[in-house]
Amino acid sequence: MKKLSLVICVWNEEPNIKPLSEQIKAALEGIDYEAIFVDDGSTDKTRDAIRKINDDRFLLVELKRNYGQSSALQAGIDQAKGDFVALIDGDLQNDPADIPMMLKMIEENDWDMVAGVRANRKDGMFLRKVPSKIANYLIRRATGIYMKDLGCTLKIFTNDIIKSIHIYGELHRYIPALITLEGATKITQVDVNHRPREFGQSKYNLSRTTRVMSDLVLMLFFKKYLQRPMHFFGQIGIFTLAIGVLINFYLLVLKIMGNDIWGKPLLLLGVLMVLGGIQFITTGIIAELQMRTYFESQQKKPYRVKRVIPAKEYI
Repeated sequence: MKKLSLVICVWNEEPNIKPLSEQIKAALEGIDYEAIFVDDGSTDKTRDAIRKINDDRFLLVELKRNYGQSSALQAGIDQAKGDFVALIDGDLQNDPADIPMMLKMIEENDWDMVAGVRANRKDGMFLRKVPSKIANYLIRRATGIYMKDLGCTLKIFTNDIIKSIHIYGELHRYIPALITLEGATKITQVDVNHRPREFGQSKYNLSRTTRVMSDLVLMLFFKKYLQRPMHFFGQIGIFTLAIGVLINFYLLVLKIMGNDIWGKPLLLLGVLMVLGGIQFITTGIIAELQMRTYFESQQKKPYRVKRVIPAKEYI
């Protein structure tokens, strides 16, 4: 088993492959590592550039089409065999020279994750830095993960922690929150070098803003109600149903007293509230059944044991 697995997702990064591989070799000299390049459906000669590295420590995982960064990261993590797993961008903006320092930190201090912070970020102010700061603030407030730079790919994890989660959709931005849900409590951050892009085109733009926000709503639900979705949908459903019943009871009293209630907007509201309440409660029940299937089908536990120590060791 390797000490370190390095996962690098690339998409049309042909000119960056050779210099990145050389920097990895120089930075990780003396460390037993493997470098896993995940080609996310490149249309240029990125795959050929990876094959030319000609080093047994480098592995190419070739995806059939472009699945996106989250799926590509998951593909690389699935192949990782090291005691520790590091994630790094393939565009040369992250510096492989920071990895030995981060590896030493996670080893010596028993961290679950050490995350990089781009201390002197070399990106555009309005298209990258400002949206990133806003997104970081919102994610910190919503998830309770108070990290300075959640968007920095350069991170290192213990193997068991990173493999306890599954990254899909575009949840790669929320990896710290996901591992926290799986019981990771010891996470830290450290300033790392960040370099301007020299080759190729940036894959990031403002169109991702709405996707970040929708994923944030999902993470809020995961954090509070992942194991008890009925508490979320049930509360809304019971409240909505109760209001609907009260409205309809009021209209029934009016009808008994001889008033014409047909065509009143309040009647429509009462019926909709009752139906909506029933739907929310039903959705909660279905979500509960799905969560039971999620845990039991994979033999997952709703908890994670850090360690079991014989009682005599405390004496």
